[in-house]
Amino acid sequence: MPEIRVVTEVAGRVCALPVEVGGHVGDGEDIAFVEAMKMEIPVSSPAAGQLASILVKIDDVVAEGQVLAIIAT
Repeated sequence: MPEIRVVTEVAGRVCALPVEVGGHVGDGEDIAFVEAMKMEIPVSSPAAGQLASILVKIDDVVAEGQVLAIIAT
């Protein structure tokens, strides 16, 4: 099974993780929200599949380009 890395485009603090590991995600579905500059920026799935792992937790500080999750297609 190919794995797809879900990467954030902004630096900030993880403020929400609405999908659980093992759950199905659709292409473009929001799987995390990063708070940056007083805004909640969605991080969307680049493909449909099963959420294999989440590499961050709520309140983690993340850098631009950091991998937040892995999706198995």
